[in-house]
Amino acid sequence: MTGELDEAELRMRLERLREEHRDLDAAISALAQVPAPNMLQLARLKKRKLRLKDEIALIEDLLIPDIIA
Repeated sequence: MTGELDEAELRMRLERLREEHRDLDAAISALAQVPAPNMLQLARLKKRKLRLKDEIALIEDLLIPDIIA
């Protein structure tokens, strides 16, 4: 039962992270379209997006069991 609860929590967290990743992607695209974008803000958004990608990959690895061939 605990494993199922943990898995459900991980899946909910994964969905929230994916949504935030999509939102950041849209924000980065919008900011990049501005004639004189704030490069520092753009860099911070990209860095946050990369951290989210790493966290998403980590959770996906936890949810998908390794298959031993």
